[in-house]
Order: sequence, then C-alpha cells, then structure tokens
Amino acid sequence: MPVNTYEGLFILDPNEYARDPAAVVGEVEKLFQQHGAELLVSRLWEERKLAYPIKKHTKGVYWLTYFRVDGSKMSELNREARLNERFLRHMFIKIDPRIADHLVALARGEVPPEEAPTGPELPETQEATAAEEEA
Repeated sequence: MPVNTYEGLFILDPNEYARDPAAVVGEVEKLFQQHGAELLVSRLWEERKLAYPIKKHTKGVYWLTYFRVDGSKMSELNREARLNERFLRHMFIKIDPRIADHLVALARGEVPPEEAPTGPELPETQEATAAEEEA
C-alpha cells in the first residue's frame, strides 16, 4: 500500500497535560513510532472549552499532528488511539498530496515558497491611496 500523509488531531486530557505535558505528548509520539509512521509536525494547537462534556471533562487540549504512514496501518493506529486513556478524542484525515507540503509548512510556522513575498510591492489598496495622495 502507498504511504500517505495524514493530519491527526487529538483532544488530550487537560488534567494529565497540566501535570506532565512531556509525558502526554510522549504518548502521541510513541503511538506513531510503534506503527512506523514518520511524524512531520507535532504541536499544541490550543486549549479550549468543549461543546459537550467528554469523560466528565469540560475542557480539552487540542494537539495537532501531520504524519506519513502506510495506509494499511491506519486501522491499528485508530484502535491504539481509542484505547489510550489520555486521549479524550482523536481524528485522522488523509491529506490530498497536492496540498500536503503546504499544510505541513504552515503547521511548522514556515512560509511556503509560493507565498513568500517577492519584492517591496504595495498591496493594490495602498498603491491607490499613495497615488491619490500624490495627485
């Protein structure tokens, strides 16, 4: 089976994360290592109030990942994530190969090459304003 790029979003137990963030994040990384996945990005997204309580929690820590793995291993990855008590919820989405590199670059905080500024050009609205002021 081909290797695909996936986005993974985990809602982590906020109490566990507050006590020992390294251990909880280690569980995420360990999950991918056990199944031979290449972890591209793993970072905190945000902590927020949940729409409804999950396992008596009203808040959750959202952890965003991007990874590459053989598609045949996804069912086992889902199963392992479901069994881990530190993960309140998780979701994996297969990413279209045409945008995968772009999304990974954005998650890393990098500017993708096609969006890098090319020169000291003013945006169209500023050019119009500058031309009006000169006239």
